[in-house]
Amino acid sequence: MRIKITSDSTCDLSPRQVTENDITIIPLIVMKDGQEFIDGVTITPEEIFAHVANGGSLCSTAARSVGTFQEVFAKYSKEYDAVIHIDIGADFSSSYQNACVAAAEFPNVRVIDSRNLSTGQGHIVMKAVELSKTMDDLDAIVEALEDYVPRVEASFLLDRLDYMAKGGRCSSVVALGANLLHLKPCIEVKDGKMSVVKKYRGHYDKCLADYVEDRLKDRPNLETDLLFVTHTPVTDECMAAVKEAIAKYGSRFTHVEDTNAGCTVSCHCGPGTLGVLFIRGK
Repeated sequence: MRIKITSDSTCDLSPRQVTENDITIIPLIVMKDGQEFIDGVTITPEEIFAHVANGGSLCSTAARSVGTFQEVFAKYSKEYDAVIHIDIGADFSSSYQNACVAAAEFPNVRVIDSRNLSTGQGHIVMKAVELSKTMDDLDAIVEALEDYVPRVEASFLLDRLDYMAKGGRCSSVVALGANLLHLKPCIEVKDGKMSVVKKYRGHYDKCLADYVEDRLKDRPNLETDLLFVTHTPVTDECMAAVKEAIAKYGSRFTHVEDTNAGCTVSCHCGPGTLGVLFIRGK
């Protein structure tokens, strides 16, 4: 069975992963000062950061229309035996709902709610690639992917809170206090929603090393085929601290994939955001 794998641009896979596995990415819409841009096509995270740094308002993301999904599904449902689309979590965007409405017209198209974002979603995409090569039963593949969804651990450590404050996710007073006290919040996706689970204190590179240790140390029940390190721009010192911590606590992972966070994470969290994302075993 020939199965086409598609996803939206929130999945933050590396260009290599997308190309090598022939994954089709449907980019989300980015809104900047009332104008629509295409995620990763007509706007980049760097342009978002420059816009905000120059006094511009925060950008936001929006789902693609049902019609856009229909066009993609119509093309690939004819060219392939089946299509599996993995979408950003339904609690984060209406993208999943729009994809489901579009897929209803095609009996060989299935839509998976990743209940996640960034490479938390990307993990499910890569599992779909893997399973589509070894299994011939479409519904069995979907069932297996849905079993993986709640086992993905996606979290990020933020160096700064100004983007969160501007977006109304915390007060400016809290953001100022966190900066003065050198507090770095760790946000995690749980049950399809994002919340702060811990706060670290100190310089960001030291906090990142502690964060990686907390996520990976004494965790024997993890799937070890792939670990994502996904981030917006961070310093070389921070990346070195993360790599050293992974070498110490995550050496059992077969592959560590370094990917850049796209516009969704960038819009909400800003520069100085890094996460390690993996899948728990059963």
